[in-house]
Amino acid sequence: MTILGTQPHGGASASSPKWLLVTPHRMMFFIGASNLLLAMLWWAVWLIAQRWPDLGLATPIMAANVPPGWLHAFIMQYQVLPSFMFGFLLTVFPRWMGLPELARWRYLPVGIGLIGGQALCLLAAAFGWRYCLEIGLILTAIGWLVGLWSLGSLLFQEKGCTWHARSCFLALIFGFTGLCAFMVFSFGGAPMWAFVSIKMGSFGLLMPVYFTVAHRMFPFFATNVCKGYTQWRPMWLLAVFWPLCLAHLTLELVHGYAWLWPVDTALFALTAVMLVRWWPRGPKPALLSVLFIAFAWLPITFALYATQSLIFWINGAFTLGRAPAHALFIGFFGSALIAMVTRVTQGHSGRPLVMPPVAIYAFISIQIVTVMRIAAELTPDALLWHALAAIAWLLALGPWVIRLNRIYLAPRSDGKPG
Repeated sequence: MTILGTQPHGGASASSPKWLLVTPHRMMFFIGASNLLLAMLWWAVWLIAQRWPDLGLATPIMAANVPPGWLHAFIMQYQVLPSFMFGFLLTVFPRWMGLPELARWRYLPVGIGLIGGQALCLLAAAFGWRYCLEIGLILTAIGWLVGLWSLGSLLFQEKGCTWHARSCFLALIFGFTGLCAFMVFSFGGAPMWAFVSIKMGSFGLLMPVYFTVAHRMFPFFATNVCKGYTQWRPMWLLAVFWPLCLAHLTLELVHGYAWLWPVDTALFALTAVMLVRWWPRGPKPALLSVLFIAFAWLPITFALYATQSLIFWINGAFTLGRAPAHALFIGFFGSALIAMVTRVTQGHSGRPLVMPPVAIYAFISIQIVTVMRIAAELTPDALLWHALAAIAWLLALGPWVIRLNRIYLAPRSDGKPG
């Protein structure tokens, strides 16, 4: 189905940037995939420069008065991954609610805001240009606001109540709040605002959106391809998850690390039960397996968080450092991103629902990158492994991104519109 006449005319069989405007996911996934490599390229260069200063790579110690590590966290949580999330949600919200698809003018500003905002933020990161950061943040906020308005208007139009849509929208509200907190910091506010932004991005925005989409889509996908599979996705799972997730967020915001373990143990139990109940028995295609392998990182993540909290409670040592966070960011978010984006791209481009070799390579490689980044926290030369993990990330996802973007710039392989 073409979105309000946005199908290109003339030379429609050739690759063209015009194809990016046909559907929200084409444009937003293209932006997200491009941003994914650009953001990690800057971060890898910065890490290499810190680890091997004799190479002479000129990188500012402070990116427009913002510590590079904080800016890295902001860009990944509020610009890179939201590009994919908005692309997915702007596409599926109308379908979940039985409403007409969105017109181009409802999603084009979202893409412009996110890609323009990130480009300017990366210029600020690379050269220390403060005004680029400020304008980039404003552009990002505008893109977010248009996205919230477009999705929110659908919620008002809906006659029923799609809880998955409301769960995702609530997470986006938390996300916009975190974005505003980072803007307050960048415009001269206390560092506390950046801390709030980074924590809210993890457990107010990304975790709830990913969990909600997994709850709705993973068992559904398994039902479509696994004979005899029983779909199990009761809504009480979301009802239990949200208070636990917000409890984790609250404890992190008040530095209650010694008391995270009861909450994270509960989240471990919840996600472990879901993994066991969801896992399809018997033969299954790789395109389905990767979804549940990605989800397996969640109980691992919360086991690490709970262990770290217990150790901190006992002796005050923050032993595992950022290992639990990167089990979440790279292990779950990264793996699920590859799995879901590959599936959506294959299906919406008229290609067979199979895991292409380049996606298998990316998925396996990102598992290795996750282990590298977790292990880095336990090594005497952590910065070395941080840099190697960032380089490995680029090598893992580069070929996959190139293939994706070629697809988004071309018509569907089956000749259908969309």
